Amino acid sequence: MSSHRLAIQRHEWFAVAVAFVYFFCVLAAYYVLRPVRDQLSAAVGSTGLPVFYLATFIATLVLAPPFGAMVARFPRRVFVPATYLFFMLGTVAFIPLFQLQDAIGARLLGSVFFVWISVFNLFVVAVFWSFMADLFDAEQAHRLFPLVALGGAIGAIVGPLLTKALNERVGVSGLLLVSALLLGMGVACMFALSNWSQRHPVRGDERREQRIIGGSFLAGAIETLKSPVMRRMALLMLLGDAVGTVIYAFLADYNGAVNATREARIEFQANIDLATNVLQMLLQVGVARVLMVRFGPGVPLVLDGLVKALMLTLFAIFGGVWIAAAMVVTRASAYGIFKPASDSLYTRVEAETRYKTKNFIDTSVWRFGDVTIISALNGLRALGAGMGLTALITVLAALASARVGWTAARLLERRGAHPRE
Repeated sequence: MSSHRLAIQRHEWFAVAVAFVYFFCVLAAYYVLRPVRDQLSAAVGSTGLPVFYLATFIATLVLAPPFGAMVARFPRRVFVPATYLFFMLGTVAFIPLFQLQDAIGARLLGSVFFVWISVFNLFVVAVFWSFMADLFDAEQAHRLFPLVALGGAIGAIVGPLLTKALNERVGVSGLLLVSALLLGMGVACMFALSNWSQRHPVRGDERREQRIIGGSFLAGAIETLKSPVMRRMALLMLLGDAVGTVIYAFLADYNGAVNATREARIEFQANIDLATNVLQMLLQVGVARVLMVRFGPGVPLVLDGLVKALMLTLFAIFGGVWIAAAMVVTRASAYGIFKPASDSLYTRVEAETRYKTKNFIDTSVWRFGDVTIISALNGLRALGAGMGLTALITVLAALASARVGWTAARLLERRGAHPRE
């Protein structure tokens, strides 16, 4: 393959560097707090996850209309930082609550915090990738998205390291402040990218920075239901979520069984996150970018489904501690290969779809999948299905993900350059 096809153009270097730092800040902000959240699920076990997921789904539905209204009424220079400011303030608001933990109750506070961090993750990451899809065209996305995602992978490595280093010294309250500060740095990067976009707009859309998208705040849900392509994108999200949720549930049970204290559970989860994100970084640079430039997003989406199917099959055979390896590899593939490829598809759709429909799929559809899948998992357990059988059933979801990802990519690529307003 010609190195020219992979090269970053001179005028793109600044945007790639700032987007790299931006995503670093966003994912570091989340991964600082993720081990704190996940130790709670390990403490209660996977049978308690349906309640957590249902509460997260409801919270996501509550936040979706005001977000859609902001997108409809304001330019992206307003609604993107406003979204981050909301989550910064909400995260800081937990500091006095954790200081009153004895009065509130550790379980109640932990449950509310689990929901908040889950919603936090969905919105801050979904808004980031919508903004990236609005900043670059399809050809640039194939070359640049894996490099931008690399910043997130490094942030996802630094986040758990910060947690490991600071957990005993500053406690949860200090980690909350660190997370909010990182988000604030991400907002500064967003404004720098907006200024760059004014100097280097996407061809044919020179007024994008001032554009007000308009439309209904429910447009994302409506488009998801009526568009054949967006229905496939939603199904692709659900199939990937089926794999991730099943493995997450088994890992939560394993963590709770082998680690008796909160500190040990946080340490275990931080180590899983660290290993996952190192592998994710290698996949983004060594696999995803090369495949996307040479073949487009379809081949990486197929590869991700096959990797997940293989790891689930091995877990069904070996069980036990293999769940840790399954989590590391499948999650690294999901964010190192699947995510850059699937998000690049949104460069081929109009602005309303990029922000409203993509965010509806990445938040509400995803959390609906969590509730449905974890409930189905508990139903299989009630019928006597063991981990091995459940893993083999989930292999079908992984293989279906490969098929749906291929067809969705082909559909959008055949559409060519969609009018981008």
